[in-house]
Amino acid sequence: MTAPRRKRLFLLDGTALAYRSHFAMARAGLSDAQGRPTGATFAFLSTILKLVDAEQPDHLAVAFDPPGPTFRHERFAAYKATREKMPEELVEQLPRMHECVEALGIPILELPGYEADDAIGTMAKQAESAGYEVFLVTGDKDFMQLVSERVKLYNILKADKDLEIVGPAEVEAKFGVGPGQVIEVLSLMGDAADNVPGVHGVGEKTAQKLIQQYGTLEEVLAHAGEVKGAKLQEALRRDAEQARLSRELVTIALDVPLGLGPDELERQEPNSERMLELCRTLQFNTLGKRFSPQPKRAEARWEIVRDAQALHELVAQLRRAKRFTFDTETTHIDPLRATLVGLSFSTQPYEAFYVPLNLDPPILPGGASAVLAELKPLLEDESLEKCGQNAKYDCLALAGAGIELRGLAFDTMIASYCLEPESRSHGIDALSLQYLQFKKIETSELIGKGKDQITMDLVPVDEVGRYACEDADIAERLHRLFEPALAGEGVAELFHTIEMPLVPVLIDMERAGIKVDVRALQTLGARMQQEASKLQNEVFDLAGGKSFNLNSPKQLGVVLFEELRIQETSGRTKLKKTKTGEYSTDARTLEEFADAPIVAKLLEYRTVTKLKSTYVDALPLLVHPRTGRIHTSFNQAVAATGRLSSSDPNLQNIPIRTERGREIRRSFIAEEGCRLLSADYSQIELRLVAHLAEDERLITAFHSGADIHRQTAALIFGLAPEKVDADLRSRAKAINFGIIYGMGSQRLAQDTGISVPEARAFIDAYFATFPGVRRWLDATLEQARKDGYVTTLYGRRRKIPDITSDKPGLRVQAENMAVNTPVQGSAADLIKKAMIEVHARMARERFAARMLLQVHDELVFEAPESEVEPLRELVRQVMQGVAALRVPLLVEVGVGENWLDAH
Repeated sequence: MTAPRRKRLFLLDGTALAYRSHFAMARAGLSDAQGRPTGATFAFLSTILKLVDAEQPDHLAVAFDPPGPTFRHERFAAYKATREKMPEELVEQLPRMHECVEALGIPILELPGYEADDAIGTMAKQAESAGYEVFLVTGDKDFMQLVSERVKLYNILKADKDLEIVGPAEVEAKFGVGPGQVIEVLSLMGDAADNVPGVHGVGEKTAQKLIQQYGTLEEVLAHAGEVKGAKLQEALRRDAEQARLSRELVTIALDVPLGLGPDELERQEPNSERMLELCRTLQFNTLGKRFSPQPKRAEARWEIVRDAQALHELVAQLRRAKRFTFDTETTHIDPLRATLVGLSFSTQPYEAFYVPLNLDPPILPGGASAVLAELKPLLEDESLEKCGQNAKYDCLALAGAGIELRGLAFDTMIASYCLEPESRSHGIDALSLQYLQFKKIETSELIGKGKDQITMDLVPVDEVGRYACEDADIAERLHRLFEPALAGEGVAELFHTIEMPLVPVLIDMERAGIKVDVRALQTLGARMQQEASKLQNEVFDLAGGKSFNLNSPKQLGVVLFEELRIQETSGRTKLKKTKTGEYSTDARTLEEFADAPIVAKLLEYRTVTKLKSTYVDALPLLVHPRTGRIHTSFNQAVAATGRLSSSDPNLQNIPIRTERGREIRRSFIAEEGCRLLSADYSQIELRLVAHLAEDERLITAFHSGADIHRQTAALIFGLAPEKVDADLRSRAKAINFGIIYGMGSQRLAQDTGISVPEARAFIDAYFATFPGVRRWLDATLEQARKDGYVTTLYGRRRKIPDITSDKPGLRVQAENMAVNTPVQGSAADLIKKAMIEVHARMARERFAARMLLQVHDELVFEAPESEVEPLRELVRQVMQGVAALRVPLLVEVGVGENWLDAH
């Protein structure tokens, strides 16, 4: 008989989560129909639902700080006095957060005069005494003082999003002392975020060492004359009472009169009607569907194929159906390193079949290879239409098993992307919940997470079969929903003529991969390490010879803003701080102080170390052991504009304008006897502006074939092109490209080094010279306000909900998006069309050359030397002729032994 599981109580710090949610969503610009902010509420609610889904807790409560002062303010009037006032947008959303928690059936802990910490601490200790296992859902280090064998921190609020469980051993590893001594350390070091004074000059490390040596605050103070360093001795004597006060302030109260016990925190069923009403009001459409009335579902018929007869019958059934949905189960997230475990199929809703390849005894005497041989003709038959969800992965996995899937007609992930390109996720779990109101089995339920994760071939066949059949069934049902929706939204042609034909192109590109010169990268890495060390030493010299951790925001902030006080040189009095009370040292903040020599060196150090870790060190690790090449993944359903992105590695972010970035590109090389060929659209976005705006002068300038930026400056200033100097050309170039990103006079002045009035005059002159551009911008914005969306040349749509917002910041951002999307999106459509046509021509004309990469407006190929010239002509012809625009498309083609030389 199995012993009953100990009851579990989860106590969530609602105030901390509210703050985190606000800062996470501050730039998202979410609002309801009345323009009221909702971003923080969305993140807050999503996090709670994620916790409930992941842990299914028996007992749960959310604690909030009450309005007004607490007993700590009575003890120390300056408590939290330096903390910035809660942002108005967050204040406005707190009542909604409370409503959501109540509607979810979760008790709220909030008492006047006590902080959420105290309510959580009191309840945690009550529950521990009652035999509960308690999890404190927070990232606040103060709660470490409560940790025990039965009380642990459950931190899902980390920036890296990984779950962290903190028990006594983890407290000691992180904080240098056990839970029982956390208060002692905090009393010495204080807390800048809460204005808890501590002992002046004593930081975390010093406080830890003192407590490790003496055990308690009182013992440290009693031995103040024995500690190392006269300054520290003086500080301990001077600030002794301050430290004792700090100890009171950081100690979490365990005797709050809550008026209820842990048994009364049992999780209740949510009030679905109230939650649905709240989600509708807040316009949380996806979350709302979770609480919609569940439709009566048919009894699903999900079967596992276990013998030869059943397999033959399934193959016959799939052939008769003429079209079917399929899915694969494998051992690895990377399809090129995966082994097939099984395949599932569906031809109608609520029916699916799973064919395991690791059944014991096997379905056929020959095992997996015999089963795949039976399925191969079916999967390679182009006359049978196939549907999948993220089918590119499945096709690559099948290719590894010797099956070239043909007849792929529909991908539900791509369909979802065409319908809602702004959506956060097009994965099957999210789509199932959003469109079918069905929560599917999560992969982690089968294979686990983290260090305990196993591979799918080790999961019992019956469990995999249920999971696999569910995936195929859901994809089949989504297909039937999405097919008419694509037509209804006007994006069916985009889906069927661009996005779906692109899938096999990307499959071939990912299979091909590209070779890298590992030895060159190792040499470059060693050189960059020397550069980084030199820059680090220069930073130390500029800091007065002091050594510190350049990668520690806390240490860096103290050096820059307390010791060197660089803000005084630039005339800044208010410094940006993080929510933990530390100085902000992110790139945007530091760029404001770039005139300071130490900051310039620091930013360069960060550039070097980031490039080294992201590319120079990482690329050799990504080389496939079998092919010896790097196989990046092209993401077709991520960027809302329609652009492709790539990952593992992300090739889009390799800088091309810096010497270091160029050296990284040099490491991408051709196989022996081959050359790399790079074909790059020249100024495609500006050419699209000319086409869309129908501006005669801009069109004429492009038809002349002259330098467009020189021509622009010449027209604006009434000069002959040869009289335009480098400065005027630079300004023209900035406005030419800036026009599609909503560049104003402030930004133009900043980018070109001219005054704001000069920049404003330049912009006015630009629009006077090219009035068609002004008319197009105004018409685009007007149409976006009317429709709520914008479209590209090929019908791709992007919703612009904030285009009519009464919040100026959100509205300006939306207006820039409305202008930028038709240009960037049309450029994305054009290069995708070119990729499809080039790929088809290369196949028809039997080229041995292969398309390898797509980065921004560039395509990269690898060709035998004998095919370089024919391929050059084919690529240029197709890319330049892919669309009939009012201006010519120009493609620059280069060839070289490596990517840098080819570009």
